Amino acid sequence: MTNKIYGYARVSTKEQNLDRQIIALKEQGINERDIIVDKESGKDLDRKGYSSLKNGLLRRGDTLIIKSLDRLSRNKADIKKELEYFKDNGIRLKVIELPTTMMELPDSQEWVFEMVNNILIEVLGTIAEQERQAIRQRQAEGIAAAQGRGAYRGRKSIEKPDNWDSIIAEWKSGKITATKAIELTGTKRTTFYKLVNG
Repeated sequence: MTNKIYGYARVSTKEQNLDRQIIALKEQGINERDIIVDKESGKDLDRKGYSSLKNGLLRRGDTLIIKSLDRLSRNKADIKKELEYFKDNGIRLKVIELPTTMMELPDSQEWVFEMVNNILIEVLGTIAEQERQAIRQRQAEGIAAAQGRGAYRGRKSIEKPDNWDSIIAEWKSGKITATKAIELTGTKRTTFYKLVNG
């Protein structure tokens, strides 16, 4: 079986556009059906598309291409963890905006590639994390300013799915697992536990 090449593209909100990333990935010869996308924040790795890519599609010998490192995550610890996972599982990660990751080197020079990449990953991981912290600080300042004007109403409360009470009763009685309850209620793991503990 031939080793496959997958692409991954992510934007933080449903309003943002994935076109530029998809075009860049297609320019690398990736078939559009092999490009997995998410419209979710990069604050953690709990994303539907990324989870299906990592746990269901990628195999040893495959290659994953992303446009920039922060598409993977904006959290430095998560970036390092994923890179270690790819390395341990024989999956090659290429980052279009990091030309050294795109090079093909003979096996005897693979250590050069790894050393340069480790330095770049450390630096860019730090930048991605700082950028996320700056975004959070701007959000906090914006909220404070809005509160000062009396214009901030806070986040919308999370709506419970229609089948919530019956599914939770089954879960609490041990008839189904939490994973099954999450699936049946159509919630994310974090949302599920927020509603349970809310």
